[in-house]
Amino acid sequence: MNQQCKYMVVSGPIRYPQLESSYHHPFSHLIETLKTEKHPGRKYFSLQKLEDPRYNELPLSIRILLEASIRRCDGFYVQREDVEAILDWRQQQGSAEVPFIPARVLLQDFTGIPAMVDLAAMRDAVASLKGDPSLVNPACPTDLIVDQALQIDFSKCAIQNAPNPGGGEGQAAPIKSSPAKAQPHGGSGCRDQRTCSKGSCSDAPTTSGRVPSVQIENTPLLCPFHLQPVSEPETALRNQEKELSRNKERFQFFKWCSKAFKNVKVVPPDIGAIHQVNVEYLCQAVQAQEEYVYPDSVVGTDSHTTMVNGLGVLGWGVGGIESEAVMLGQPITLTLPKVVGCKLVGSINNLATSIDVVLGITKHLRQAGIGGKFVEFFGPGVSQLSVPDRTTIANMCPEYNATVSFFPIDDVTLKHFRQTNFSEEKLELVEAYLKAVKLFRNYQDPSEDPVYSEVIEVNLSTIVPHVSGPKRPQDRVEVSTMKKDFASCLNEKVGFKGFHIPVEKQSALVPLLHEGQEFSLAHGSVVIAAIISCTNNCNPSVMLTAGLLAKKAVAAGLRVRPYIQTSLAPGSGMVTHYLNTSGVLPYLSQLGFEVVGYGCATCLGNTAPLPSAVVDAIRKGDLIACGVLSGNRHFEGRLCDCVRANYLASPPLVVAYAIAGTVSIDFETEPLGVTVEGKEVFLRDVWPSREEVQHTEENMVISSMFRDLGEKMEKENKMWKNLDAPESTLFPWDVKSTYIRCPPFFHKLTNKPCPPQPIESAHALLFLGDMVTTDHISPAGSISRTSAAAKYLTSKRLTPREFNSYGARRGNDAVMTRGTFASIKLQNRFIGKAAPKTLHIPSGQMMDVFEAAERYQRDSIPLIILAGKKYGSGNSRDWAAKGPYLLGVRAVIAESFEKLHKNHLVAMGIAPLQFLPGQSADSLGLNGKETFSFSIPADPSPGQELTVHTSTGKSFQVMTLLESKVDVIFYQHGGILKLVSRSMIPSQP
Repeated sequence: MNQQCKYMVVSGPIRYPQLESSYHHPFSHLIETLKTEKHPGRKYFSLQKLEDPRYNELPLSIRILLEASIRRCDGFYVQREDVEAILDWRQQQGSAEVPFIPARVLLQDFTGIPAMVDLAAMRDAVASLKGDPSLVNPACPTDLIVDQALQIDFSKCAIQNAPNPGGGEGQAAPIKSSPAKAQPHGGSGCRDQRTCSKGSCSDAPTTSGRVPSVQIENTPLLCPFHLQPVSEPETALRNQEKELSRNKERFQFFKWCSKAFKNVKVVPPDIGAIHQVNVEYLCQAVQAQEEYVYPDSVVGTDSHTTMVNGLGVLGWGVGGIESEAVMLGQPITLTLPKVVGCKLVGSINNLATSIDVVLGITKHLRQAGIGGKFVEFFGPGVSQLSVPDRTTIANMCPEYNATVSFFPIDDVTLKHFRQTNFSEEKLELVEAYLKAVKLFRNYQDPSEDPVYSEVIEVNLSTIVPHVSGPKRPQDRVEVSTMKKDFASCLNEKVGFKGFHIPVEKQSALVPLLHEGQEFSLAHGSVVIAAIISCTNNCNPSVMLTAGLLAKKAVAAGLRVRPYIQTSLAPGSGMVTHYLNTSGVLPYLSQLGFEVVGYGCATCLGNTAPLPSAVVDAIRKGDLIACGVLSGNRHFEGRLCDCVRANYLASPPLVVAYAIAGTVSIDFETEPLGVTVEGKEVFLRDVWPSREEVQHTEENMVISSMFRDLGEKMEKENKMWKNLDAPESTLFPWDVKSTYIRCPPFFHKLTNKPCPPQPIESAHALLFLGDMVTTDHISPAGSISRTSAAAKYLTSKRLTPREFNSYGARRGNDAVMTRGTFASIKLQNRFIGKAAPKTLHIPSGQMMDVFEAAERYQRDSIPLIILAGKKYGSGNSRDWAAKGPYLLGVRAVIAESFEKLHKNHLVAMGIAPLQFLPGQSADSLGLNGKETFSFSIPADPSPGQELTVHTSTGKSFQVMTLLESKVDVIFYQHGGILKLVSRSMIPSQP
């Protein structure tokens, strides 16, 4: 292992081997000086000098992999054979294992905090074995964005609680109102912002339902009652204060990280969501470090890191475990991917938003079965897509299971960079370098098209508006058939689409008394409508469409019912900037979509409880209430336990369904609502034209929004600046902390690994079915009051109000281990119903999963998990592997695995074992109550078959999914964390 220290342990930026006098780079003859006026002396590896015709046929995403391998070829991590394998991509795709060292690592706080906690704990472990803890630093530049701590504790200005003229089937009767006169201008500002935000202002709407009729100006943001400037939205400010109070320990740890670790930059809370900060501020297109120029690339601890692919930056999501390895100088090892060329032709329908394009492409690509492949876009249709359109499409990449969705840089991208935060000098460097290595595209020139593994053609003109739901993002529903589709969902048996509501109960109306007003709820009633950070807010045209729709709706006299929980959590302050500058933000606020803060919120499960009257009505009628959100995650029960149907929709459709108050509406034949004069208002009456949206975008979304973000980044949040943080090489762990604990991954760490021991008489902790997601394995939402994690927090004298969320407590292994398999939607065949419970087989008792695992560990009984197809689906989540490891799980036997999660299991030393093709627990006659015994060889070969013996006398074969030499090494060491730690320990005499 000492040989690894030469390159792995680096205190500061990655050093290139070719710069070391003792090392002769095998490709040094490719180094040339870039010919630019403003950047003289910059060197680069000229791939053209390879003089190999295969290079010009490579997809551009593969060219980036090739460049990184050539530049980082050190004869140890990256060898000449790896370079040749990539160059021979047409023959080696899908088989050769190749390394990739990205230019940077991106961490968000929920998955970033365990990575940083692990590094802090690793410093302790290295110090305990006489190593130098200060050497434990990211070798690869690392940015950590604090963006997922926000919870919506405060929402809705009083003006949002005005009676709603409404519309839609099965909803409350329209309540007519007439506009009142606006208060005159005067004074030096809103006299009582807090009073306004709480709804007790004397100028607030009256009980008669009258709403002040106001003339909205473009800027600045105005108090909707007094029309006076408001320096900062009160709701957002109060949520920020609550966020800091709730997460103080975590934030202090993050601030310590920014001081203690070299090569780490922490972006404070309230700057923006990770995806937005990545594309608006961190994206470089081309890196210029020391004297070398090379393509920007990134791996991030978020499945939607792929958003940056829309800017021509190669990047994808990995788990916290892999990110830690990259941070410490190790490459990502991947099977040389097949690259699907997605050819875009035709013109976009005027009524289709970029989200419709995203979902249309998602359908085509998902049906093509492209899991684990790269997608690269080409064809004349690409030129019609703006950069925001491209980043939106790339952001949804995980939803069609591709590794990346890559848009090579072209003139449209350069124009975007020119309008944002790139100087003319940087643009000259980017264009000159990309053209020198043939990484620049002209989509109108088919002679530049590379060779792809396969080509899928998508005609943009065939794409019509869709939503996705009610339970899965891949279940697309045309808006024109939404009412019919929802009715069929009520009839169908319980499953991915159905709810099986008896016919006689489908027309039920349940009265609702909310704030002194009478309404009624029905199946399909919308109770949550959220415009949130992921997927949509990165696209100004989509957000502006929502704002312009809101403006037209308010002008027509439409409102949103006050019991609907509405929110707007932009992915960036820049969204607020251009919505406000374009004059549409106050209209969104009037409909209830007030800015509540910045960061992931509703689709993460971080949403305030629904009004008790709404919850009671839903439960009384056993109603299928609905949530509509512009996010990318909406599994059943994720938003709220009592909201069973959730739909992903574009922001303007979120506004439209919120106004309608129901998803059971045909927008073509039924009105959104009725004006005070009795006029019916249809969606087509308030939907802005594409020309109107484009005009607003061109004139309002200007380069200043990007400059403002840079200024905000540099100025730093006042609350963050005043936050105290320790200064020391080793983190001073507080044993009383319920947020940050030193994890036990390095307990009894030795200099050398012990050979894997046989697994004898193991019990199955869980017996699971198909499509067990990482949400099921490691929930990120609120902590149930009856859960094992709640019992632990209660023992620490915390009240339920102080529990926070699992995501916020990922730095505490005691909480996260107890939260493993704590999803209320977990279907464990041992107990026959959805619940976070399992059967302790020896005693026959039903108990919390953690309590059962704890009891097994006390009795020294090893554990396995039995599962069906696609175990570990969903977004990357390292605690979905770390949690089972700490529960004592030694292996998972499943019919198939999600590749990313399988990699996480291996990285934690858990063996992923797959039933042979055509076999399953059922076909083998397993009931899960047997004991299981098997041995994995000390030096297993990739894909080796093993025999599993059961206590009933049955035996069956499984295949080890240790698919590479790296997988084998990780497993032998008991996981990557132990492997990396051992590499930093001095050799023993």
